[in-house]
Amino acid sequence: MEIIAGFIEFISKYHSYYVNGTITTLQISFFGVVFGTILGIFLSLFRMSNVKIIKWISTAYIEIVRGTPLILQVYLVYYGLPMALPLPDSRLFLGTLAVLLNSAAYIAEIIRAGIQSIDIGQMEAARSLGMGYRISMQYIIIPQALKNILPALGNEFVTLVKESAIISVIAIPDLMYNADTLRGITYKPFTPLIISGIIYFTITFTLSKLLGAIEGRLSASDKSS
Repeated sequence: MEIIAGFIEFISKYHSYYVNGTITTLQISFFGVVFGTILGIFLSLFRMSNVKIIKWISTAYIEIVRGTPLILQVYLVYYGLPMALPLPDSRLFLGTLAVLLNSAAYIAEIIRAGIQSIDIGQMEAARSLGMGYRISMQYIIIPQALKNILPALGNEFVTLVKESAIISVIAIPDLMYNADTLRGITYKPFTPLIISGIIYFTITFTLSKLLGAIEGRLSASDKSS
């Protein structure tokens, strides 16, 4: 009981650190997935392009990002990219940018697999009706592919919530950074980490259950149709 009372007292005293950190973590993860999906769509289409230079560039980007650690990419974006491009001098912006650039490579492969899972007859039917390649992809293929890969995109969001903790290395006040700050303030090495771990688990567990429910409804609607 004393341990539980100690946790409750700790949370009541420092709850603002966890609330603000959780909001920052969710914001970075959300924008990382949303804009990562937009960039991922273009990367997947470029990788399937017949234009060799575009295909080569997109393939190289995807393989390099997937083959290097996120922490390295965060450092390169934070310290290197502002030297080459006129980007806002904001840790939050640059941290989110690093996360979405990383996420885009993984999402591109998810989308590519989703597009390739669509029967080729769908494209042939669209082209036979006079639709161009771009229109066929925009209105026929991609909407079906996105429906098929929605669970995988949801899982990417869940993964990103956990992986975004790495941005604490550039002093962005996310959940992990604030927990580490509390360790220094209170001289308690474990309590702040345990509470942040509970919050991470609660977020990811809830999202996983919601995604499972959505996937169940999609499966039910497919069977009914």
